[in-house]
Amino acid sequence: MPMKGSGTPRLQEIDRWDGGVGWLAHPDEGMQRASHVLAAGSAERSSADNRTQSGDVEAWVVDPVDAPGVDDLIASVGDVAGVVVCLDRHKRDAAAIARRHDAPVYVPDWMSGVASDLDAPVERVGRELADTGYRVLKVVDRSFPSWQEAALYHDDSGTLVVPEAVGTAEYFCAPGERLGVHPMLRPSPPKRAFRGLEPERVLVGHGAGVFDDASTALLDALDNARARLPAAYAKAFRNLL
Repeated sequence: MPMKGSGTPRLQEIDRWDGGVGWLAHPDEGMQRASHVLAAGSAERSSADNRTQSGDVEAWVVDPVDAPGVDDLIASVGDVAGVVVCLDRHKRDAAAIARRHDAPVYVPDWMSGVASDLDAPVERVGRELADTGYRVLKVVDRSFPSWQEAALYHDDSGTLVVPEAVGTAEYFCAPGERLGVHPMLRPSPPKRAFRGLEPERVLVGHGAGVFDDASTALLDALDNARARLPAAYAKAFRNLL
């Protein structure tokens, strides 16, 4: 299994819930790069075709990897209001999708070296993503090695979107874990960024999301990241071989 997929993408839907949907563009890759579209606004649907009425629901696309059928998947949630880049390495296909939907790319105002690489209009975002109800949380901000990561959290719905710090792809997880801390962050997991959160679901940038007892899975991953580091690294080494 290649770590990063190449060739023609093949859309696979994951993570559908009342507030959005996720997808994989290359389901067979080891990295399991996941993308999501989040709904904001009132969901009033036409009984004739079950499509969202224009203007009723905004769709916010997060760290997208493009694939045939993505536009239809996004349309099942709403009209695109913006595309969001939550990790400096996750520019992915954000600009292409933003241009296609005549929408800006939103980048946290403290991130550097991201906006200039995007061939699309860019809006800077502070502590909240427009009027979506999603708070923007600073997870990692360091220059060496370069890592700038933001998470999104909706207090009312309990939806947490984490692009890189935690994931469910196999190389993230120690044996027995449903959710694991990124291998490079295991020695010092970013606990402070998630303090006080009790998510109903955790959506990740690598792998399918966690919907069952998500708060416990997140707390377990963060609290035991360092203790399980040897087992996680041994598992990753065995998979590499």
